[in-house]
Amino acid sequence: MITARQSRAARALLGWSQETLADKALVSLTALKRLESESGLNVHESTRDQVRRALEENGIVLLSSDQGEGVMIVRQDRQRVAKRT
Repeated sequence: MITARQSRAARALLGWSQETLADKALVSLTALKRLESESGLNVHESTRDQVRRALEENGIVLLSSDQGEGVMIVRQDRQRVAKRT
């Protein structure tokens, strides 16, 4: 499950606005703003899933451990090599 902080951090790594991510994830801007809010607003699981997929398709890896959560961006050339094998 993607968190509000992960979504904001991933956008920052990609240099995307909320509008760009909402467009690429095929979700409304309002839905994305709800997801990225720290106010604990309810968000449909399908919205979280679509946002996660859009980010992952563009090189973002979501990290989660017992110590916390994070994001990292994978260089695009490594992704292409991985898809070929």
